[in-house]
Amino acid sequence: MPTPPPFDLDLLRTLVTIVDCGGFTRAAERLGRTQSTISLQIKRLEDGLGKRVFEREGRGFALTPEGEILLAYSRRMLMMADEACARLMEPDVDGRVRLGTPEDFASVHLPDVLWRFARAHPRVALEVNCDFTVNLLDGFSKGEYDLVLCKREPQGGGGGIKVWREPLVWAASDRLVLDPLEPIPLVLAPYPDIYRKRAIDALDGCGRAWRVAYTSPSVAGIQAAVRAGLGTTILPKEMVGAGFHIVGAEFGLPDLADTEIALYRAPGPLPKAAERLAEHIVRSLESERAGGG
Repeated sequence: MPTPPPFDLDLLRTLVTIVDCGGFTRAAERLGRTQSTISLQIKRLEDGLGKRVFEREGRGFALTPEGEILLAYSRRMLMMADEACARLMEPDVDGRVRLGTPEDFASVHLPDVLWRFARAHPRVALEVNCDFTVNLLDGFSKGEYDLVLCKREPQGGGGGIKVWREPLVWAASDRLVLDPLEPIPLVLAPYPDIYRKRAIDALDGCGRAWRVAYTSPSVAGIQAAVRAGLGTTILPKEMVGAGFHIVGAEFGLPDLADTEIALYRAPGPLPKAAERLAEHIVRSLESERAGGG
């Protein structure tokens, strides 16, 4: 019976980091190692497998088909290893964590993330509140949250840690009949929602007439109105599900720039439970994004 390849988690983490960082040099910087050490680790991994995981292309690289397969399994193994370490090595982490998040982002991306955290830290009580970004930041400034996830314009630096980038689209249902010569009917959240501002600014910027046909403070209410054919709205591309389709230039609608989701931490030392949740959110969303999420 052949000996299975040695899946050294340190080597697998190096593989994932190279792909996520886009190169050996940046991976070495993130991992605090030299580039030659990173190259030797990949050689050890390839020698153990008896297969190449990278094809060198001049100064660049590309994953081989075997590398693509190993990358997917590596992400899963590292996630499970991190959970196991958290559960076995820090079973005494407890306390309360107050997290604020936009409703749509919470409904799509956070259920699995928070479930895995709760499984690893069963003694931590999570208090999650969904609201508009402006309201979340206002509460954050008053000390109401330990952590908040907020939508913002892509800005690179600045406060917070970017954890997600959301492509935005105009979405409508088959029931909506749009006339490119008539004002576009909009289904929006009330002020100060960032998507409301995006929609109005984008339409004003290209001279497209519009009218607000329906306003709802909840994602479910907006989706119900769009599904009923009352108008079009802005949604993250991944939320365009059954009953919706993307509309655009054929009705005079402009392209939309992406938005960012950033994680903000309360100033000063955080409780240990909040520190662990912040690390878990960043690691989980980085893994999901790099994996095509």
